[in-house]
Amino acid sequence: MHENLRRLTLIGALAVLAGWPAAAGDTSARQLIAQFAAEAGTQPSAARGKALFMGTHTGGKPETPSCTTCHTRNLKAAGQTRAGKAIEPMAPSVNPARYTDSAKVAKWFRRNCKSVLGRECTAAEKADILAWLSSL
Repeated sequence: MHENLRRLTLIGALAVLAGWPAAAGDTSARQLIAQFAAEAGTQPSAARGKALFMGTHTGGKPETPSCTTCHTRNLKAAGQTRAGKAIEPMAPSVNPARYTDSAKVAKWFRRNCKSVLGRECTAAEKADILAWLSSL
C-alpha cells in the first residue's frame, strides 16, 4: 500500500512539475490525492478527512459551519446549496464524474474551504478529504 502511494505521489508531483494542462477528465481522485500529498509532504488520512468534512467549524461564514450544511451527511445522495441549487452526490461510487476535472476540484475547494473554514484548505487537508470521499 505504501509503495503504491509513493508511486502515485511521484506521478502527481511529476504531473505538477510538467505543467500538464487542466481540462475536463484530466485527472482522477487517486491522482489528486497523490498530488496534494506530495505537496504537503504527508500521507493522506481518510479519518482526518472525514473529521474535517463532517465537523462543525467557526472560522467561515455562520450560515455554512460545516461541509454537510450543503452536501448533507449522506454523500451518496444529492445535496443543495443555500440558494436551492442541487449538488450532485459527492461519492464517486454513485457519481463517477466526481474528481475527474482538476480545475473544478480546485475551484470548489477554494470556494468551499473559504466558506466553511474562512480560509483555503491546505494541501494535506485536500488530500485527507479526497482520501475519505474517494472511499465512499
